[in-house]
Amino acid sequence: MNTITLTDRKNAAISRGVGMTTQIYADRAENAEIWDKEGRRYIDFAAGIAVLNTGHRHPRVIAAVKDQLDHFTHTCHQVVPYESYVHLAERLNALTPGNFAKKTIFVTTGAEAVENAVKIARAATGRSAVIAFGGGFHGRTFMGMALTGKVVPYKVGFGAMPGDVFHVPFPVEMHGVSLEQSLCALKKLFAADVDPQRVAAIIIEPVQGEGGFYPAPVAFMKALRELCDQHGILLIADEVQTGFARTGKMFAMDHHEVAPDLMTMAKSLAGGFPLAAVTGRAEVMDAPAPGGLGGTYGGNPLGIAAAHAVLDVIKDEDLCNRANQLGGHLKQRLEALRDKVPEIADIRGPGFMNAVEFNDKATKLPSADFANRIRLIALDKGLILLTCGVHGNVIRFLAPITIQDNIFVEALDILEASILQASAGK
Repeated sequence: MNTITLTDRKNAAISRGVGMTTQIYADRAENAEIWDKEGRRYIDFAAGIAVLNTGHRHPRVIAAVKDQLDHFTHTCHQVVPYESYVHLAERLNALTPGNFAKKTIFVTTGAEAVENAVKIARAATGRSAVIAFGGGFHGRTFMGMALTGKVVPYKVGFGAMPGDVFHVPFPVEMHGVSLEQSLCALKKLFAADVDPQRVAAIIIEPVQGEGGFYPAPVAFMKALRELCDQHGILLIADEVQTGFARTGKMFAMDHHEVAPDLMTMAKSLAGGFPLAAVTGRAEVMDAPAPGGLGGTYGGNPLGIAAAHAVLDVIKDEDLCNRANQLGGHLKQRLEALRDKVPEIADIRGPGFMNAVEFNDKATKLPSADFANRIRLIALDKGLILLTCGVHGNVIRFLAPITIQDNIFVEALDILEASILQASAGK
């Protein structure tokens, strides 16, 4: 079965709303490599969009899931509970930032975790309004779309969004929004649009994901914490993309001096198996009445087993330190291209959550075309890359943190060649 035939079948059978970055149909994968149905090998710098920090099919993750398969695959924790769910909640309560008592719930997707965080915040505060940031991404459910700070492609054509959701600019100096301006926008919002005493929560990605891999300044996060404390607002950290060693610490919030009240997690939590979580202050998490939280598949035993193995791998293989090493090498390699590639506007990102942003060399305006040209050249050479950003001009790097050194070097060689080729107009 060749790729052309599969693409024809896909077009006939699957909604066009499910966008596809590549036409690679996976046949097998191992750590940082994928082989397609035609036998071609690719180096994976997408990792299922940050899902595979521990790589494709990490042996310890696979072994844990196989062992769970021999016991049971589903009971619904709300009907017949299991110890592994309880133990994973205990581990996340201990690992997440904040020196206070915490509790956890498990759901299935990042968007579902965000939805539940908003439900919990509203139940705990008796308030309804939620504030999010321009460029932020929080999922494709209706509340997720409402919170997301980008219209195309996430909101377009879907009608009215849920109410009582407000946006302010995220501080990105290179795009003309300073920390002070972002905080000023919040104060103006409180003066003109919503009483802070009616705001249940402020939700923020510590490093914006789809928005362009912009880290939130430490001073900004501290100011948000102070503002939330002043007005009785809960601070929600969306760590769906940033969590589990990606930024060089277990969580991106560990880079900050303050802790959120609630944290959402998914993606790399279970190494490729569907699992998401909300962890937060115990008294806040206990606000909903019994039955108000949950879901049929929430905390599926296979995902729970995989997550235990992921946490063990992160610790035993020192993946936080590994992320810092890999990210350092990647950024050094990109910095060395600045003089040869005038389109490079910025290189950034903590740990191994890195990005390079491109502008048109003539107009100095964001160039999605240039970023996509690099992506396509690299794909042809066997390297899978992802673009992101409000302007689509950012390439983000999400390779498994477990990537082998020789394959990492091979990928960097392909990346450099692709960038140079695109800049030369070839």
